[in-house]
Amino acid sequence: MKRGRMNLKQVHTEQDLKLKQCQSIAHVVSSDQIEIKDAKVDNSSTLFELKKKRRSSPFCNLVVIMGSFLGLALTQQNRIRRRTRKRTRRRSRDMSEIPLDLLIEILCRLPGKYLARFKCVSKQWSSLISSRYFCESLYTRKQQQQPHLYMCLVDDDGQSALLSMSPTSPDNTTCFLVDQDLSIPEMGGYFLNVFHSLMCFSVRKKACIYNPSTGQRLILPQIKKPNIIADQGQVMYIKRHYIGYDPVDNQHKLLCTIVMYCDRLFHLKSEHWVFVLEAGGSWKKVVSHENYRPHAPFALGQYCYISGSVVHYLAWHDMYTCAIVSFDFRSEELTTIVAPVDVRADMSIPALEMKADLIEYGGKIAIFEHSNLKIEGMVVLWVLEDAEKKEWSKKSLVCKPCQRHLVQAGTELILKGTTRDGKVILAPFEMHPGFYILCFDLGSNDLRKVDIKGVPHHWFDKECYFDLRLMDENESLIYLET
Repeated sequence: MKRGRMNLKQVHTEQDLKLKQCQSIAHVVSSDQIEIKDAKVDNSSTLFELKKKRRSSPFCNLVVIMGSFLGLALTQQNRIRRRTRKRTRRRSRDMSEIPLDLLIEILCRLPGKYLARFKCVSKQWSSLISSRYFCESLYTRKQQQQPHLYMCLVDDDGQSALLSMSPTSPDNTTCFLVDQDLSIPEMGGYFLNVFHSLMCFSVRKKACIYNPSTGQRLILPQIKKPNIIADQGQVMYIKRHYIGYDPVDNQHKLLCTIVMYCDRLFHLKSEHWVFVLEAGGSWKKVVSHENYRPHAPFALGQYCYISGSVVHYLAWHDMYTCAIVSFDFRSEELTTIVAPVDVRADMSIPALEMKADLIEYGGKIAIFEHSNLKIEGMVVLWVLEDAEKKEWSKKSLVCKPCQRHLVQAGTELILKGTTRDGKVILAPFEMHPGFYILCFDLGSNDLRKVDIKGVPHHWFDKECYFDLRLMDENESLIYLET
């Protein structure tokens, strides 16, 4: 009898111990609510006994098992979060300990495309890389970088391409080789112009801005309602876009010139619009002054910047009168200066015969007239000495006899801008195998041939439009928003 009572006590003691262990795993608050407690490592036997004793409530047992695993998962997740926070604090502490001048020194040694990505590291890095101080430091440190030549090509079917070229060696600038094909849909177009390392060209009557340093491309909206309307017999001239900079408001702007005319520039109409390249930007019509005369930019005309805030280009008032048109991006005002009569003296219809364009010559605007370059090997410079007094000077340059063959062979030559040191870039009017350009040093009156290699051969087998610019400016980290 005593032995039976002792066995019964032992059974009750074991049951109480097991129930206490079960309570350490899960405590049932109600039939629908479970409170998870701390689980022990050796709870496999306890779970088995819990199942065995509570066969009448299998749902509760299942919830207890799931709850234990959920508790372990939450514990592991919290550990991972704590480790991540420690690493983040350690990184931010290490980054904040880097002196600002050392950080700028490190970042200035990196290519522009990587700097654009590093703007995503933190707000501090983004504001630093976008600051004017950093951009000026980058410009100063990278002044000696090799120039790049960019070429836009468009065929009759509307297919376009944009090619990047660099010298074959740092010491050899007599040959440029295609090193990158930037051709993607709507990349490359008409009337390529470059400013502050930003490229602008026309794509299907829209302006496209491209930054080769960061890879950003921006297509601006089309002007929906021009004020001038084509009359019967008039056509709309291809819109011309010029990019510039307002140094006071620190804004990049785009000028668009729209022209309508009849045959031979009769009934000429023109108007101008400005787009500020910033968030929420839109087209705004330029208010013309009282003495404004409509004009049409030269068909393949170039442009020049004496200062970054003013762009100059040649235009026709009619078939016999050409003028220099200047647009100030700061004041958004247009001014015109009629070119000397002697520029077109020996031509019956100057607008059809004259081969000339604008260049910068010694910090002044000059008309580079090369109508007799192929026949006589001569060019004439008309330099605007004083814009207010409208005073001009004339200078004639004759090619050296040993270099005359460079301008006499092949097709006609057209002007394609200038280099930073003032050399005039001349290119054949048509694409052909063995394509090249000529660099004309006006100071020493010297011509130099530069071979262009690596252009895909299918562009030589068809008629196409091309334009090219030598970009020897430094990398630009400008990020444009509209």
